Amino acid sequence: MRIALALLLLATPAAAWEFSANPICTLTDRSEKATMTVTYDPEIAEYAITVTLADDTWPTGSTFGMAFASDRPINIQTDRFTLSDEGRSLTVKDRGFSNVLDGLEFNARAYAILGDMTVGFSLDGIETAIEAFRSCPADNLA
Repeated sequence: MRIALALLLLATPAAAWEFSANPICTLTDRSEKATMTVTYDPEIAEYAITVTLADDTWPTGSTFGMAFASDRPINIQTDRFTLSDEGRSLTVKDRGFSNVLDGLEFNARAYAILGDMTVGFSLDGIETAIEAFRSCPADNLA
């Protein structure tokens, strides 16, 4: 029984930051509570960050915030966000994202905050993925 359990745990993929360049530059992390996806579309020169809750909906709120904690803490807020129809996904789009990318790269934790809900993400293991994201395509990313 212990061997079967050990094999099952080894076969389960570990949660980690992932990068993909197709169809657009994408950085993703999944936790039990939520998925964070950061994209850059060079065709329209636009960044987006989407936080999708696994089993919940975002509360009502007028200001969405991101807090990055550790060596180079950053706190940012915006009222320019949208919620999906079912309320599980929150998205912010902008043409500049250097503060978000710096927050992800240089800290240990990221927190998405709306109303009384805070969802945390570990930034452990993001180094390779954020480096690839910043280089995709190199002349377009801040």
